[in-house]
Amino acid sequence: MEVILRNAIDKLGHPGDVVTVSAGYARNYLLPRGLAYQATPGNLKRIAQEKSRLEALEAERVAAAQKIAESLAEVSVTFAARVGEEGKLFGSVTASDIAHQLEAQGHKIERRQIELPEPIKTLGVYRVAIRLHADVKPEIKVWVIKQ
Repeated sequence: MEVILRNAIDKLGHPGDVVTVSAGYARNYLLPRGLAYQATPGNLKRIAQEKSRLEALEAERVAAAQKIAESLAEVSVTFAARVGEEGKLFGSVTASDIAHQLEAQGHKIERRQIELPEPIKTLGVYRVAIRLHADVKPEIKVWVIKQ
């Protein structure tokens, strides 16, 4: 099914792009959330008229994300955890834990924006990406130290 994107979506495209996606993805995710239009001749004309406005909005979003990324560039969070043998933690450090630490430092980042493929279960220093925008992904340092 062909759709016209209204917002930038990771690994799919930018606003105004006409992309082919599965019918289920379009019907159940993109269309109900207002992230895309169905690619009909009328919608193609409408998106052509809206394209400059969408590009300006997208540039504004990228600029806002860049500003937040600059403030996150020097941020690091530290977790003191109980450790068992071989440096393995009792428990783990999750994206939710990182989000709470960032909020305590004054950075409003949602748990879903933190790209942590699996919870951290060992001591060390980790670089964790924060997805602010499809094109803006700053990294922060996460220190996991012995309690």
